[in-house]
Amino acid sequence: MPVTRSRRTLFGTAALTLALSALVLTETAYAAKPVGSGKGASSEQSGGGDGKGIYAAARIQYSGSVAKGGGRGNVTSTDVNWTPPPCWYAPYLGAKDFKKEMSKHIDSQLNAPGMGGTAGAALGEAKRHYEDGYGWTDTPGYKDYNVENDGKGMFWAGVENPDEPDYLKRTSCTDLPFWVENGDAPPPQYEEAISPEILAALAYQHMQLPDTKVTLAPEATTKVNLPTWAWLDKAVFDEVQATAALNVPGFNIQATTTARPVSLKLEPGTKDAVTYPASGECVLNADNSIGEPYAKGKADETPPCGIRYLRSSGDGTYKLRATITWAIDWTGTGGAGGDLPNGTFGNEQAITVQEIQAVNR
Repeated sequence: MPVTRSRRTLFGTAALTLALSALVLTETAYAAKPVGSGKGASSEQSGGGDGKGIYAAARIQYSGSVAKGGGRGNVTSTDVNWTPPPCWYAPYLGAKDFKKEMSKHIDSQLNAPGMGGTAGAALGEAKRHYEDGYGWTDTPGYKDYNVENDGKGMFWAGVENPDEPDYLKRTSCTDLPFWVENGDAPPPQYEEAISPEILAALAYQHMQLPDTKVTLAPEATTKVNLPTWAWLDKAVFDEVQATAALNVPGFNIQATTTARPVSLKLEPGTKDAVTYPASGECVLNADNSIGEPYAKGKADETPPCGIRYLRSSGDGTYKLRATITWAIDWTGTGGAGGDLPNGTFGNEQAITVQEIQAVNR
């Protein structure tokens, strides 16, 4: 008979939930490191069966324009209040494998010297939860780790986002592992359960945008008060896509994040310069180019996108920074989709600015 008690406070205050989660989630599961092992994101897929219906944890698989090795990409969100998810819940192990791992750790902790008091009692409740059907509000218990349903679903567990710098946020998915039937959605109380929307945010986090090398005329050496034209041909850059997918028995979801360039911002690298337009923000043209290529005879014209330096760079150079803003949206499994915050990425180019030499006769 389930007791009326919140799943979030039963193990509670306690570091016990963290301890159990850490114990369960850092153990090697066959050839694959399980979800939450500190490698919570990967560019490769781990998991599958061994012919006996035993499944190791599946990792998120990234493809498209993403950073190598599963690392963080180079996109910077323009919304300082937006961050990728610090943690989430995802499929972990089948019932038989979960029983093997969880029972081993619970028994080990119960038999540890000095284990008693609140921690010992909580461990006892955890044991009852998975073995004797002991549950609480909105969280039913299990009989013998639910092994009678092995192959019909998986236990889900918390996953840390290794790219989240805040330890408390990264380790905040501390609910004990829970069962999800194949083909079913996770229980609604687990708001951080992996979803296409979460995958879209992770694809955003891992997206690798192309370098921004602006074409200049004059190219690398210009003169004081001489307009320098800047442009990006539509063939130089195009939309970029990154996909994140999670595939395990009975649960397959994915999301694709698409970034489209919308504007170019020029920062001359010195206060002694004028930008065109004055804001330094060059917007996308109708043909998806930015700016206008320089052509012979335009030397005295004002470029639609460019810079005019007012002072020589002397023996050095100015660092012209060109940053593209990208509009980003996503689509995912089941027709889900929406917008994400704009992203930016830029590069610096060295510009030499010389004084115009006059010849006296």
